[in-house]
Amino acid sequence: MSSIQALPVQALLSFLEHEPQPAIVLDPQYTILAANSAYRRQFGALEQPFLGRKCFQVSHGYELPCDQAGEHCPMKKASEARAPDRVLHIHHTPRGPEHVDVELRPILDAGQRVIAFVERIATVRSASARPSAEGLVGQGPAFTAALAALHRVAPAMLPVLLLGESGTGKELFARALHESSPRSAGPLVVVDCSGLPESLFESELFGHEKGAFTGALHRKPGLVETARGGTLFLDEIGDVPLSMQVKLLRLIESGSFRRVGGLETLQADFRLVAATHKPLATLVERELFRADLYYRINAFPIELPALRQRREDIPLLVQSILQRSGGGHRWRIQAEAMALLQAHAWPGNIRELRNVLERAKLFADDGLIRPAALPPALLQPAIGVRGGLSLEAAPDWRWPDARLLAWARAFPGSRAEMARQLRVSERSLYRRLKALQSLP
Repeated sequence: MSSIQALPVQALLSFLEHEPQPAIVLDPQYTILAANSAYRRQFGALEQPFLGRKCFQVSHGYELPCDQAGEHCPMKKASEARAPDRVLHIHHTPRGPEHVDVELRPILDAGQRVIAFVERIATVRSASARPSAEGLVGQGPAFTAALAALHRVAPAMLPVLLLGESGTGKELFARALHESSPRSAGPLVVVDCSGLPESLFESELFGHEKGAFTGALHRKPGLVETARGGTLFLDEIGDVPLSMQVKLLRLIESGSFRRVGGLETLQADFRLVAATHKPLATLVERELFRADLYYRINAFPIELPALRQRREDIPLLVQSILQRSGGGHRWRIQAEAMALLQAHAWPGNIRELRNVLERAKLFADDGLIRPAALPPALLQPAIGVRGGLSLEAAPDWRWPDARLLAWARAFPGSRAEMARQLRVSERSLYRRLKALQSLP
């Protein structure tokens, strides 16, 4: 009898049936030997049609193993190390794509050879791989890498430093981190370090006693006290004044603080998450940020990708933003307009995308966002990306409507100059451009 034939599959399945999470037993060739009822429910089959099929066929719809299809597969590492391995994947279920945390544990025979694997799947609820009215949204590899790091560190108490350009969603990541942590029942207290003047920073953070300064008519708890049992999120920590950095360091190192004007030493109880768009390591070299504070908050840095690094997520983000701001109205976007959004460089990242869509809705009276509703800044670079054209190239009156409209929106001169370049009358140009505003 071979090792795999001797494997107590039924005994394993009986054990896995008591687990609420989806779980399967695999052989080293990715074949599903057993699946618990939670797995069968997740993939829409209460019987056993998965037995004998490959795991990547069921969960991904692939005809090749995940690592051959451009994704990380935990089987190779788990097999070589003879130890569990975890990876964040997107599984395709009857409900649609879902972020999942996959753990693969090898089963060894008496000779320490890997004869099978137990795969457990946990749905990641801190992010959505489908359009969503709230929370983090994304599917692309850059987003998934950041989400995997977040999911890995969430159960720990390590300080987390979120790094990324302005508008990349650092507060949303901080909220997802808090909600995925053991402190999710406690408060998430957000401190905007860039919006606090130095004169108020200490009293806002630590609180103050009655009479501590002019206008302090009563005792006021600070944000550190408010965060007791939860998470303290210091947004834009790179803007904290040097004079305050030493007090912040003392708070993190000792876990204690005093209210302004007070003598009593209070104990803090929070999980620290910080964020910045500034290059803190460079600021440390220039002595604009304390090195000891930097190393304290930089225990687990997570790089958040810029929007231009996750263009494949733009359609998903667009649908989600329109859902969130729809006010009960169902907004749609024309394919040409979506292509222009995907071609833009997005220096302002998701915040800029949100503002562009809010503006576009004002020009979409029938609920359909067309290229004409987008600002000129989005149209000019997209011409080069999509059509190999530029404003320096000779325009052609025979261009398709969408291309002509994009060129006209990006044109810096007057309508008379535009008509001269197109070699048509200004009246003809006016009529055509006016007609384009009502294109479906």
